[in-house]
Amino acid sequence: MMAIRPGPHGPIWTRRTPVQTLVVWVGWLLLVLVFVISWEAMTRNQIWAFVWDAPRQAEDLFSRMVPPRWSYMDQLWKPLWDTINIATLGTLLGILIAVPIAFLAATNTTPSRYLVRPVALLVIVASRSVNSLIWALLLVAILGPGLLAGILAIALRSIGFIGKLLYEAIEEIDTRQVEAVRASGAGGAQVLDYGIVPQILPAFVGISVFRWDINIRESTVLGLVGAGGIGLQLKSSVDSLAWPQVTLIFLLILATVIVSEWVSARVRQAVI
Repeated sequence: MMAIRPGPHGPIWTRRTPVQTLVVWVGWLLLVLVFVISWEAMTRNQIWAFVWDAPRQAEDLFSRMVPPRWSYMDQLWKPLWDTINIATLGTLLGILIAVPIAFLAATNTTPSRYLVRPVALLVIVASRSVNSLIWALLLVAILGPGLLAGILAIALRSIGFIGKLLYEAIEEIDTRQVEAVRASGAGGAQVLDYGIVPQILPAFVGISVFRWDINIRESTVLGLVGAGGIGLQLKSSVDSLAWPQVTLIFLLILATVIVSEWVSARVRQAVI
């Protein structure tokens, strides 16, 4: 907002009034104060000798990580396949649960806005609030280590992501198409099949593929808590200080993520 103040040769236009300028300066001072307090709290127990020595330690560690131990590759194919299966099966299970929850959460398809919809939204929020690694940690404690815990952890995390984006897509559909199908005498299932599903299908496929791409990344670390996959090999190599093996696992994970990103992008382009 421009301000005007008198001057010797007529009114002078300024960007802010004196009060607005004062408010801006107070805001900057508060921001600096918050930064100083946060920095002090963050570094209160920091041992700075470790920080100054970090470059030398990093150089020493990287020197032990190269070259990668390529002979170890034969032992990584099965864990890598397990990781892909965890991501794929977990995504499929998450989709099966998330789709009906999304329809129950959308305002234009829920049977009850005051009873059913809040419950569906609670499920979505609860799923999104807990990281897949924490889900895996809990499930390993309940079910024991293995792929099942990893698959369920990915599924529980995917429900909230897919459910939220899908119910928002359902709420954004063109109601005129739905009304036209209903006016032709179609029943509830036919309205869903011909009026709603065709409109949300591209968004549904894009959301599902995008979530699968994310799950490929997340499933690579679930083995750190015993949920199977290549993360288990990574933890074992780190614990045994086999740094050339760690490098190879990093490279394999990077290649897998790049391929999954390419597949995800191609599928989204083909559908959307």
